[in-house]
Amino acid sequence: MRNDVEADLDMTTTLQSLNPTVNLDGQQRMEQPNELLENYGELLKRGGISWTAHHHFQRTLGQGGQGVVYLTERRGADGFTLPIALKVFSPKPYEDARTYELDMERIAGVAARVANIQQDNLLYVHDFYDRNHIRLMLMEWIDGCDIRSLLSNDLLARLRERVSESRWDHINQVVLTEGEEQPVMMPGVAVQIVRDCLAALAALHRNDIVHGDIKPANIMLKRTGNAKIIDIGSAFDLRDPSPLRTCTPRYAAPEILDGGQSTRRSDLASLGYVLIELLSGKPIFAGLTQYGELLEAKRFLAKRLDDVLPESITCNELLMEFCQRLIAPDPTRRFPTAEDADLVETGAAAFHRQLVKSDLASEYENEIRIWLEEIKEIEESDFRRQTDPTKRK
Repeated sequence: MRNDVEADLDMTTTLQSLNPTVNLDGQQRMEQPNELLENYGELLKRGGISWTAHHHFQRTLGQGGQGVVYLTERRGADGFTLPIALKVFSPKPYEDARTYELDMERIAGVAARVANIQQDNLLYVHDFYDRNHIRLMLMEWIDGCDIRSLLSNDLLARLRERVSESRWDHINQVVLTEGEEQPVMMPGVAVQIVRDCLAALAALHRNDIVHGDIKPANIMLKRTGNAKIIDIGSAFDLRDPSPLRTCTPRYAAPEILDGGQSTRRSDLASLGYVLIELLSGKPIFAGLTQYGELLEAKRFLAKRLDDVLPESITCNELLMEFCQRLIAPDPTRRFPTAEDADLVETGAAAFHRQLVKSDLASEYENEIRIWLEEIKEIEESDFRRQTDPTKRK
């Protein structure tokens, strides 16, 4: 049996000085910082602390109907700084101050629930503030790119100029290639992104929360290669839905456009539209601005996939069935849950297993990570050119 000393050695972290102060007789002299020790003890006895956080707005990360998101820098002691995303909620969409405050209470409640979920593919929420009656939500800053910004043939062409011929061939075979209007993502990578999103949605849905606004701009690809769902401003508790419904019509499920409420399966339909856009190389509802037109297009999309998707996709029965079940116009014909969409026999995981058996699989997270590193080099080159007058054309 281990004695108390052995146990203490395992449990205690000890600060050891490599250059201790010693007396003339060679014994180490202990210098106690009495004032610091008193402050330390007082802080522990107090049972709580408070301070004012300072945030410096650096640049705009995004802007929409709900407000503006800034990249800010939180500053602490001893030179500590941390990049943080800060969303400032606009009162403009609301009739009056009371309506704004009531909806902010609802959003704050959902944000607190999301903050406690702690799922790796879901945005981390840190705090909710009130400054002069304007609400602000403090969130993690994600080092990466949203999918919308990556779907650019011009960006892909610039990447072509920077990589070797063998690397370019690999990117086209495994990650993405030029499409009709925007890049076509390879199915293995596209489904990997969707699986990360399904994991995030499953965590939300288990907690009775619907995201309500899944779209390419709300899916971030981190430099680590993982996908992360962001922007929970439209999220709501199924047990207490908001009378103010927000969505992005192009990616909203047909039942929402038809006046219904968002549900768990509505999130799946929105994710399905994102997947089809990634695989097709074009925005599938571009040019449709009227709700009636969008509703009609979504009701018939599942039957038109053979015309929308390339032959390399339509020849795969498993992938086609997966897409069709995500976007079925009748919600009852979609996957019942996000977990099912990933794990049942016709789900996303089954498609990845099919690629493995066919020796067509890759380490997708690593492929995404390397690709984003190359994109980051382009972004850094652009920044240097913009800030250095000698490099401007």
